[in-house]
Amino acid sequence: MQRAGKVDDTGPYAIVRHPFHVAAFVLYGGIPLALGSFWALVPAALAALVLVVRTAFEDRMLQNELDGYKEYTRRVRWRLVPGIW
Repeated sequence: MQRAGKVDDTGPYAIVRHPFHVAAFVLYGGIPLALGSFWALVPAALAALVLVVRTAFEDRMLQNELDGYKEYTRRVRWRLVPGIW
């Protein structure tokens, strides 16, 4: 059974389509820096790359399966970073 969903275009979703992923990027970079471990930035960068790929797949899936998402992508152009991507 498929769960019914609704497109939310309020709050941070009015700026970027995946604000939770933006928060994950901040954590991926911030935690190694807060711990003073520059080596920990390497796996953080890999995790961020995986998240970028996942975001692309997720966006494609939502466009195909969630009513109203295609229109939402026309209103909110940016996936993660306004003005960039």
